[in-house]
Amino acid sequence: MPTLTLAYDLKAPGQDYTSLTTYLDTFGTCWHHLDSFWLLKTTLSAKGLGDEVRKRVDSNDRVLVIDVSGRARAWRGSFSDSAEAWLRKNF
Repeated sequence: MPTLTLAYDLKAPGQDYTSLTTYLDTFGTCWHHLDSFWLLKTTLSAKGLGDEVRKRVDSNDRVLVIDVSGRARAWRGSFSDSAEAWLRKNF
């Protein structure tokens, strides 16, 4: 199953993006330890996830989805034990 990265800039302060976060929370295997950045295990393609996310944001918001299923990985900083464990398990 691919791992996709999702990053976004939501341009409407005070806007209600509950439908976006509710949708993203439905993914059983995900990593969300940085603002506006997710790693998701999904059967969706990068385009498919992008299409679903765009349904839930405003037209002036920016969305980036990239398939990062390869073995390359690196991180730095103080992440929780569960955040690092997820990265190690899924990459």
